[in-house]
Amino acid sequence: MELENLILKAWADRSLLQDAATQNAIRQTIDLLDKGQIRVAYPTGEGEWMVNEWVKKAVIMYFQIQPMETIKIGPFEFYDKIPLKSKYEEKKVRVVPHAVARYGAFVNEGVILMPSYVNIGAYVDSGTMIDTWATVGSCAQIGKNVHISGGVGIGGVLEPPQAAPVIVEDGAFIGSRCIIVEGVRIGKEAVLGANVTLTMSTKIFDVSNPDDVKELKGYVPPRSVVIPGSYPKKFGNQEFHVPCALVIGKRKESTDLKTSLNQALREFEVTV
Repeated sequence: MELENLILKAWADRSLLQDAATQNAIRQTIDLLDKGQIRVAYPTGEGEWMVNEWVKKAVIMYFQIQPMETIKIGPFEFYDKIPLKSKYEEKKVRVVPHAVARYGAFVNEGVILMPSYVNIGAYVDSGTMIDTWATVGSCAQIGKNVHISGGVGIGGVLEPPQAAPVIVEDGAFIGSRCIIVEGVRIGKEAVLGANVTLTMSTKIFDVSNPDDVKELKGYVPPRSVVIPGSYPKKFGNQEFHVPCALVIGKRKESTDLKTSLNQALREFEVTV
């Protein structure tokens, strides 16, 4: 509570950013984020998520108090305000060159980072694979045993502070070149085929029951199998096809997680 109060006071009065106590509070908050002891957002246990606005405010102000500095790693040189994570062996995280995770992002043990990028404030839980050239944006929340395939773009969000981050829940499989932004939430064990693009305004049609097509926005229900689609929309006297996403079925309960991923792709002919 003391940290939170100091952060909120500084947010309301930025002149307090000059005070040592305020700067210490901001840096302590980022250190707690880095260790996974606090999160930008957390599950409430009722299928919903709560956003810690004050933590996002601390991240934003961290940029304001941090000086630019040169970071040298072997032959590589960077010039930035935020240091990189380190001591991966102690954290039991496999990091393949040239994976980069910023300080202030939590990466739990058992995670594999292929050449990829994880931004400050993100939370990546145990057993997850972040594949080649995938990005996990600032404050995004990635659950346990998630597979983020090559080239996936998980969007980040810092402002406004009350905005929910992108959330990918436990066991989800995100196919190649998917884009998930603007606080979209992917339910547990969902499977997204290649090239699915989801924003908060993207229409998601559940067509698994042709006689009762449902429309969703900003949320993919647990165990859904999703592919990209399009629907006709008129602009003046012209008709065009606008991107959407289609829920075409559910993963079966009868198989374990690894098998059900493959089974879902075979049964619904989803490309990943």
